[in-house]
Amino acid sequence: MSMRLALYWAPELSDPLHAAASAWLGRDAETGAPLPQPELPGLDLPALTADARRYGFHATLKPPFHLATTYAAARAAAVELAAATRPFALPPLRVADLDGFLALRESEPCPELHIFADACVRALDAHRAPPTEAEIARRRPERLSARQRDYLEAWGYPHVFEEWRFHLTLSCRLATEQMALVRPAAEAAVAEAAWRPRLVRQLCLFTQVEPGASFLVAERLPLLG
Repeated sequence: MSMRLALYWAPELSDPLHAAASAWLGRDAETGAPLPQPELPGLDLPALTADARRYGFHATLKPPFHLATTYAAARAAAVELAAATRPFALPPLRVADLDGFLALRESEPCPELHIFADACVRALDAHRAPPTEAEIARRRPERLSARQRDYLEAWGYPHVFEEWRFHLTLSCRLATEQMALVRPAAEAAVAEAAWRPRLVRQLCLFTQVEPGASFLVAERLPLLG
């Protein structure tokens, strides 16, 4: 089937970060509604945020995958995982340069995040269809480390487990001169909301109905452990 499913963390609707980051990216992933973005003189912010806007504001826990089973079966596995996971505190988030991309990252290590992400990768893998040759090629395996290639083969994605880094993407890869202009604007737009204390209390199911379509929040599952 053409639909893809992903397990993400996204701020709750009542969290000011949801509104701030959605406005920065130009789309609310909860409703799909387009939003006006800040105007940056000399820069095309809609172009610089196009990919991030399509995926929706989120942190990846289990990357998007085509279903080998059904949405209902995958959802049941996600519900079981969420029910067994205890809510935990998320460190304040800060705007960071992540290999040339702007992203929000945790301000200090959070082992619970890694445990949660690892559990998401494993718990739904029986429902993941293997990637196609074209999908594997898009990951540029020749540029990956040996461990990343092993993870790509075994889990359909190279950046899992030790290779995973928590981040919420705010831009495409930026040139140095773009970074100097865009980063202060991003900090002005989202830093205050990002730095607030919050709990991770939900596991979000995002879906993409067909290739090229924007991802939307399908369900928010409460953590009940």
